[in-house]
Amino acid sequence: MPCGFQLSFLVLPAFVKAIPWKLHLMGCSPCCDIFHFSVYALYFCFLLTFLCTIFKVFAPITLVALFILIPVNVSSGTLSFLKKELVVSDIDKLSISNVPPKSIRFFVHIALEYLFTIWICILLYKEYDKIATMRLHFLASQWRRVDQFTVVVRNIPHMSGHTVSDTVDSFFQTNHPEHYIGHQAVYNANKFAKFAKRRERLQNWLDYYQLKFERHPDRRPTVKTGILGLWGGKVDAIEHYKHSIKELDKMMTLERQKIIKDPKSILPVAFLSFKSRWGASVCAQTQQSKNPTLWLTDWAPEPRDVYWRNLAIPFVSLNIRKLIISLSVFALVFFYMIPIAIVQSLANLEGLERVAPFLRPVIELKFIKSFLQGFLPGLALKIFLYILPTVLMIMSKIEGYIALSTLERKTAGKYYYFMLVNVFLGSIVTGTAFQQLHAFLHQSPTQIPRTIGVSIPMKATFFMTYIMVDGWAGIASEILRLKPLVIYHLKNMFLVKTERDRGKAMDPGSVDFPETIPSLQLYFLLGIVYAVVTPILLPFIVVFFAFAYLVYRHQIINVYNQQYESAAAFWPLVHCRIIASLLISQLLLLGLLSTKKAAKSTPLLVILPILTFAFHKFCQRRFEPAFRKYPLEEAMSKDLLEKSTEPDLNIEAYLADAYLHPIFRSFEVEEEELVEVRVDKHQTNVASSPPTEPSSPSPPHHVQQQPSPPHHIHEPSLPQYSEYQTSPPGYYYQYHPPSPPHYVYQY
Repeated sequence: MPCGFQLSFLVLPAFVKAIPWKLHLMGCSPCCDIFHFSVYALYFCFLLTFLCTIFKVFAPITLVALFILIPVNVSSGTLSFLKKELVVSDIDKLSISNVPPKSIRFFVHIALEYLFTIWICILLYKEYDKIATMRLHFLASQWRRVDQFTVVVRNIPHMSGHTVSDTVDSFFQTNHPEHYIGHQAVYNANKFAKFAKRRERLQNWLDYYQLKFERHPDRRPTVKTGILGLWGGKVDAIEHYKHSIKELDKMMTLERQKIIKDPKSILPVAFLSFKSRWGASVCAQTQQSKNPTLWLTDWAPEPRDVYWRNLAIPFVSLNIRKLIISLSVFALVFFYMIPIAIVQSLANLEGLERVAPFLRPVIELKFIKSFLQGFLPGLALKIFLYILPTVLMIMSKIEGYIALSTLERKTAGKYYYFMLVNVFLGSIVTGTAFQQLHAFLHQSPTQIPRTIGVSIPMKATFFMTYIMVDGWAGIASEILRLKPLVIYHLKNMFLVKTERDRGKAMDPGSVDFPETIPSLQLYFLLGIVYAVVTPILLPFIVVFFAFAYLVYRHQIINVYNQQYESAAAFWPLVHCRIIASLLISQLLLLGLLSTKKAAKSTPLLVILPILTFAFHKFCQRRFEPAFRKYPLEEAMSKDLLEKSTEPDLNIEAYLADAYLHPIFRSFEVEEEELVEVRVDKHQTNVASSPPTEPSSPSPPHHVQQQPSPPHHIHEPSLPQYSEYQTSPPGYYYQYHPPSPPHYVYQY
């Protein structure tokens, strides 16, 4: 059983034991400290840094709030005189609700709100500085990566009489003559990709029936030729799938030739290769044309991070797509209860019998009646919340982003807004999100913090229960991984037909950032909102983040695989939402104090949101450029260091097929395994012999011809099928010159 499905209870010993192995794969020495470890794994370091930061935020805040605020609240004794009029719990006596109106004690709450905000801002500044430094150190590290020399250009203008490739070469040879090498064209191969997926399914069935025949050689397996194999004439299964694969290979060859020969299949997108990091930085971070909507350049995602399907989306349609998806997300957030209410209305048996009287005999059955009344409403809500991250990811893909890391960041943002409205505000203000929206639209904006603030102390018990049930139980399920274990066995029982299928089913995957990060941000929001209002909730938050840090550190080291490396690009969004949580807590406290008639103390709180927002803008100007741009000083120093240490480096060969389009992946017929077709870079060093003619037209990696180079760069040949050599899993930062690493493309 894979390590991802083992029940792990000894977190720290397993973590310490696994560090040397993980660091060795990353090219680090086992004795390196956590800073160096995080430099080579910023993809995961970001999550651990976030958890550690939140724990450092709440640990001292909890101690101060428990020893100062609780005595202030308890000694007021206001609720003791209202026991006969109101139902008061012991937790209410520990909250700000126990302080009488117009009390001078509110100055203590306001002072601690200032103190907590200052403490959080200090930690945020230090962590932002550390993450930005680690990112720059990572980008300037000694490990060469193809994305350091590659720029993606979009919205290439059409020029009559010229192909896209000719237009790209002409433009960049003119404007970047000293550094531009060539480009890799991008093809519209969506139809070919469907053929490839279909061929993989057919190959799996062929492998399955061949294994079945090997176990029982006395009986040839058969299959029905009808839809889904449920009816139709019986034929020999092995011969049937071999014939189907052979016919599909012919279709794929024709489609491939059609794509390569047709100039219209080349998209107005290209991956540009440069001789130096400095040249790539200048191109990626400057405006290329006097028309700001043409020749749009940006850093290319690393090959693992590219989402190739969205490169075929016309650039002019991106703004329209984003507008439509924004409206759809708004509707999903505020109207999501409509489909749930329709399903839950089935629990009303009288209404169901009135609409469908022919179902009355079935509904009256005891089992069906119990299921509809007790189980179906909750099941409908659970199913909706389970598929919600997938739906949001599909929406992000429709928006047209070309990097998986960007897709996850956008999906996480949508999921956070959903939880903010429907979990936080929906639990505080009674009614559905649509009813809340209607109420907010029909009252003064200044009354919204007051409306929500009044309800906050009354919901403290609910959120304590929510943290224990959803937070603590969620962390326990993360370390036990019961859901992946059940899914694995279900796949193994019904879907797995070959060892390749079993390997895919056993893959633990990576951290689910679109769902994990918004949940953690919601718990931070709960903690900072209730830090001054009901401090007794803070120990639950501290315990949650402490265990979350230990569990995710264990999972990252021992379970999850790294899908891509975005160099902590998530952090600016996390910082922004932490600041947003601070602003929400301050505004809600302001609204709550306004109901307490604290006219003397409340004005002191007005300036705090302004100062918090000013701090956020300062951090944006100070640190965010490190996540948007690459300093030319760093690029030049790295280029000079590389020239001195590796003067004979052939950068053209290194970049030749780094961004090879997925159209040129294929299946090896004889071995019956999935293969990845790659450019033969050995031909880039041949000066006198012409390139070998492939069995089908090959994609050109367009290379700029230098006037007097020591050798000529030929257009590399690309055989239609080549053998795929499997190799042990490694990490992206292991450098084996002169060839760049190759990955399975996300398509």
